[in-house]
Amino acid sequence: MNARKNFIACAALLIALFSATSTFAQGGRMMDTAAMRQRMEARLQKMKDDLKLTPVQVDSMRVIQTDMQGKMRDIFMDQSMSREDKMAKIQPMREASDKRVEAVLGADLFKKYQDWQQANRPQRGGGGN
Repeated sequence: MNARKNFIACAALLIALFSATSTFAQGGRMMDTAAMRQRMEARLQKMKDDLKLTPVQVDSMRVIQTDMQGKMRDIFMDQSMSREDKMAKIQPMREASDKRVEAVLGADLFKKYQDWQQANRPQRGGGGN
């Protein structure tokens, strides 16, 4: 009888965890990795077309962006850090990523890339106080 109660308790816990995870993901706080990859590929294609990147440059940009996304995801998932601490930790990573991008694109194309980024920055909803 105790084994049955333990089984039911474990099953209820798993259902609760699954429900919480699903709700969390649907709330927009976590994005499906397939959707993230698809969005990144679309952005890379637009970047390739707009900046006239070579296939080698596109592949290099994909590696840099994938690396950066993984590191940022780890930081944002760390609940022990404040938002300010997360931003402070990400800033040097962005600078290092920019140096890698500049090495791939060269100085002139890197400037165009920075302008392109500003013009193609995703619009964030919400705002307010």
